[in-house]
Amino acid sequence: MKPFGYVRVASVEEATEAFAAHPGARYLGGGTNLVDLMKLGVECPAVLVDVSRLPLDAVEELDDGSLRVGAAVRNSDLAAHPLVRDRYPVLSQALLAGASGQLRNAATTGGNLLQRTRCPYFQDTAKPCNKREPGQGCGARDGVHRDHAVLGHSEQCIATHPSDMAVALAALDARVELLDEQGARSVPAAEFHRLPGDHPERDTMIRPGELITSVVLPAATAGLPSAYRKARDRASYAFALASVAVVLRVADGRVAHAGIAFGALAHRPWRATRAEEALLGGPATPDAFAHAVGLELAAARPLRDNGYKVPLARNIAVDVLTRLAAAEAP
Repeated sequence: MKPFGYVRVASVEEATEAFAAHPGARYLGGGTNLVDLMKLGVECPAVLVDVSRLPLDAVEELDDGSLRVGAAVRNSDLAAHPLVRDRYPVLSQALLAGASGQLRNAATTGGNLLQRTRCPYFQDTAKPCNKREPGQGCGARDGVHRDHAVLGHSEQCIATHPSDMAVALAALDARVELLDEQGARSVPAAEFHRLPGDHPERDTMIRPGELITSVVLPAATAGLPSAYRKARDRASYAFALASVAVVLRVADGRVAHAGIAFGALAHRPWRATRAEEALLGGPATPDAFAHAVGLELAAARPLRDNGYKVPLARNIAVDVLTRLAAAEAP
């Protein structure tokens, strides 16, 4: 067993101070991913700063109609929250599609965003992995990569991000609020995670020591028709082979708003901006949806064994868009 220190904090200020005071520290929330990686020897933090008891466990409606979700809100509580179910159904559906009931009861909003890839080469310290240890090489590229990325990958890494929740947040134009000793800032959820490039070890745009304090769901997408669809090997407790979150508003038969994000296709939730631009102002028809999604997925670069992901993602996206548009038709 590898020893590590443990610090329990009572405030956000204490948390950032404790992190700064302990080199090699990591924040601990629900622990559903970090603790597993510690057991595997992938993560070896010198100190755990326990933030699970911070007063960040509320969903608050703001004056402008947006919702602020505390970083410590459990996934099961967020999925069941009446305002989330009513105004942002895509988020509730995405949360319920992830993991098991037991894990959703423990996992937090902030921890969900910070979970790391489930690539078996990353999780096995006997295998080469640039994400785990830069310079080792990517074992998955010429190995087993059926579940890996088809968009945005690099020679250094072909891993995918496993979160369902993050895909919905990207489609909703949510923002991630961060805090460290230098102050507070917010980052669009669609830009919070990085593509691998030459530094696949950097999963997110978060700075060392920054703590996720909340996620803000904007008023602009509240109440818009939305849905999440996930394709996987079995009906529950399985990571996506491809998934899509869609936020769609149709007016007079034409697309007035489209927010589309794919999951399990890239190193981060893939915001389908090219498809959105092609749809905006155009007819809300299956042919238009298929054309727009095809434009987005034309950038895909599948590997030897994961080319099936491209038609799979296209089909589920077109189906979700078509169903949402039909539900809005008079």
